[in-house]
Amino acid sequence: MLTKAEKTKQFILETAVPLYNEKGISGVNIDDVLAATKLTKGCLYGHFENKEDLSEQVIDLALRMVSDKVRLAVSKGKSAKNKVFAFMDFYKDPIQSYIPGGCPIFNTAVEADDNYPGMKQKVAKVFRAGQEELVALLQEGIDNKEFSDKLDPAVFAFKMVAAIEGGIVMCRTMDTIKPMFGLIKNLKAELDQYSL
Repeated sequence: MLTKAEKTKQFILETAVPLYNEKGISGVNIDDVLAATKLTKGCLYGHFENKEDLSEQVIDLALRMVSDKVRLAVSKGKSAKNKVFAFMDFYKDPIQSYIPGGCPIFNTAVEADDNYPGMKQKVAKVFRAGQEELVALLQEGIDNKEFSDKLDPAVFAFKMVAAIEGGIVMCRTMDTIKPMFGLIKNLKAELDQYSL
């Protein structure tokens, strides 16, 4: 059971996630968070040392939220192939993203690349973990004779994530989901070529 203080802190973090995802770390100021939460500056600083502390905890939550949601979607697949397809399908509508503003992994990666080395390391950790999970899933498919051993799990996992993350940005920029459907259909067809 959370204490009142813990509930307030969680409320602040959850309210700030979409702000950070839409405006970026440098685009959000404390007044944005205060306006969204309708809390006082004293209350906010009772839970966070400064904006940097708030930003770090908000990004941690955003990355955890999207990672958990993807894992939940993937876990519903009955086979390795179904699980990989579920991963792809999670991203089929980049306009109506799970967290408003697009993929927080990609958004944070782009902004953190040159400006926030600590945040960059957090995103790198999420990317590495995701890649390892996808590679393990594809390898499981090979071991279960769902896929041919000609499939290179590491190469396909990297290609799939790179294509989907790039597709999200392009679709959001062009304000259309149609290309993403084509991309996911194509990735599934490519994986199907390795199906036994």
